[in-house]
Amino acid sequence: MQTRLRAGARQPMSRLDRCLNIADLRAYARTQLPWGLFDYIDRGSDDELALKENRRAFDRIQLRTKVMVPLDKADLSTTLFGKPLKMPYIISPTGIAGMCSYQGELSLARAAATRGIACAVATGSVTPMEQLSAEAGGRLWFQLYMSRERELNYGVARRAHRAGFEALVVTVDSGFNPGGTRENWRRTGFDQPFAFTPRTVLDIACHPGWLARVILRYMRTSGFPRHVNYPEGFQESVLPAKGRTKAPRVLDQSWDDIARLRDVWPGILIVKGILRVEDAIAAVERGADGIVVSNHGGRCMDVAPASIDALPEIAAAVGHRTTVLLDSGVRRGADIVKALALGAKAVMSGRSTLYGVAAAGQAGAEHALKLIENEYRLTMGYVGCPTPADVTADIIAHRPRLTPG
Repeated sequence: MQTRLRAGARQPMSRLDRCLNIADLRAYARTQLPWGLFDYIDRGSDDELALKENRRAFDRIQLRTKVMVPLDKADLSTTLFGKPLKMPYIISPTGIAGMCSYQGELSLARAAATRGIACAVATGSVTPMEQLSAEAGGRLWFQLYMSRERELNYGVARRAHRAGFEALVVTVDSGFNPGGTRENWRRTGFDQPFAFTPRTVLDIACHPGWLARVILRYMRTSGFPRHVNYPEGFQESVLPAKGRTKAPRVLDQSWDDIARLRDVWPGILIVKGILRVEDAIAAVERGADGIVVSNHGGRCMDVAPASIDALPEIAAAVGHRTTVLLDSGVRRGADIVKALALGAKAVMSGRSTLYGVAAAGQAGAEHALKLIENEYRLTMGYVGCPTPADVTADIIAHRPRLTPG
């Protein structure tokens, strides 16, 4: 029997409305995805030391309140590379978004445009970059993993420029293995490429909602997802296949590659994956417009320091010469303020909105951004900073250690 609400009664809260923070969204996303797929987006490499340290480092930082500061004319937006952002936040590239939700990358890009921020699209995305540019609007960046065949890199970069992407984000911290040491993911079978095993088949069978919402919808429209933004000739399906030819990852990359990309790419050039001052200086000297201090979200080298711990020294060295961004571990709006105080111009985060899009598509991603924006606004008020320009190091009550140990 349907329950009627009396006039003026409050409408029942939806599951999404009951998500009051990113941790709640994470729990919601966990119910919507196969277990292995959720672990793939949620977990880190090896013993997950870097993953856990990213959050511990943020938690160690305390902020001092500043009172009696007029906030009636506060403006919490910022300018990044000459264009406005509603808050100092960019969605990081997450290559699995299109498997968490139907056209998940498009949902993320639309959510970013709606909330007035930028969105970086991963090399491994399954929605064509041209479709994203045409249908999402807003500020779009494209993330590039370099191939050993240099001309392939340049071809992808030119394609992104033609599609209207404003920035190229070159990820340089992959080492020998672009996916890190994926012990957890190999156990579940939800690695790349995906493998059909009794465990993964059972996992999918136990999640018919995801199968219907995502996979079957792809099958009825565009076919099974493919890595459509890889170089031509390497746009393979997410599924494994015999005779597959993968674009060879580069093992002999050097700073000369960044200099060459600077010559090829006419837009904003950003180097992501910096944890050392000398690497930051090298990136700037090769023409990078920005750098991202990042340990890849704890998904590559498990013994890397937390990104926020590496930030102050790097920002002090090159912040006056380039735009310094911070990635990895951001889960709260207060984290944005902490990063600004330690020298970042803005932060990047992937998992927060990925939980949102897995939970409820574009609405979930927008909800994640609303939560973070509200926390950011409240924290800025507590520390007495009406604008991001007012955030200085003196609001830090406890600085993170710069080196582990």
